[in-house]
Amino acid sequence: MNACVLHAVGDLRFEELPVPVPKPGFALIRVAACGVCGSDVPRVFSRGTYRFPTIIGHEFAGVVSETGAGVEPSLKGCRAAVYPLLACGTCTSCQSGDMILCERYDYLGSRSDGGFAEYVCAPVENLTPVPEGLSFEEAAMTEPAAVSLHALRRVNLRGGDHVAVFGAGPIGLLAAIWARALGAASVTVCDVDPAKVEFARALGFDLACNPATQDAVEFVRAHAPRGADVVVEASGSARALQQGIGAAAKSGRVALLGNAAGDMGIDADTYGQILRKQLSLSGSWNSEQGDTPRDEWRFTVESMACGRIDVKPLITHRVGLGEVPGAIAMMRDRRERFCKVMYVAGRKAADVG
Repeated sequence: MNACVLHAVGDLRFEELPVPVPKPGFALIRVAACGVCGSDVPRVFSRGTYRFPTIIGHEFAGVVSETGAGVEPSLKGCRAAVYPLLACGTCTSCQSGDMILCERYDYLGSRSDGGFAEYVCAPVENLTPVPEGLSFEEAAMTEPAAVSLHALRRVNLRGGDHVAVFGAGPIGLLAAIWARALGAASVTVCDVDPAKVEFARALGFDLACNPATQDAVEFVRAHAPRGADVVVEASGSARALQQGIGAAAKSGRVALLGNAAGDMGIDADTYGQILRKQLSLSGSWNSEQGDTPRDEWRFTVESMACGRIDVKPLITHRVGLGEVPGAIAMMRDRRERFCKVMYVAGRKAADVG
């Protein structure tokens, strides 16, 4: 098979490898689509993975091609989105049901081989069925969409809440899409990139502002006089965090979702606002999947299938597997405007739109 393999920081190669063989309890997935996460850019060019070589890519969906021992053979041919977190099942967190907080987890695409390949192996319990009416491109968006949903659940989003999202990348926009779908009274999107503000407006978020040219706190409060009941910090910017705290209503809830671009320090005035407004700050990492009422993956797939949320407009670039290294370099250098870049199996040339 062909795959994109990271051999060292900055050394991502498109090469041929043997097709992996599924272990007991695992399935072999023929990858149909895999999104490029923003975290893949530093993973390739600065941070690296936990071992080399590694096939990166953790936002993927496909078809079960083969099954390992102990797996029902009828699973072959099933369409599935693949949850990348592999919990150990034995640590304190896993034993208490908090698999998402596993202390010895593995992870497809960073610790083990992932989805920028023609085939990948995954545990059967990590598969979420995908109905026939849902495209594989949409199914590959399950991972980032579920991550955004998880953040909103962490801060108990309620119908009628005023919501402010700081950071209009894919994760922030998905949080905004969820907030709108789940009954928010208003959704404000803030980003310092004019192109991202324009893109948010094209998605129907008329309340979009650029904090570099407008006062974001005043903008939010112009449409939510008490302030935002829910703030989502999805940029990893200290400045955005301070603005989000300033825009929050009294007793507001702040979801910390963005990967930090640097130190996330706050000044004394901002800290005072947390105290005086009695804000709740909730960290959010990953999403929940599996045999539990909190299965955010199944809810996400069902929401896409029934039209509750529409993720298709976020996919701006579709590339073939051999073009993934160039696409990630494009994202690093910001040579083009993009939102979600996606590898689509069988695609021979890059496409925009």
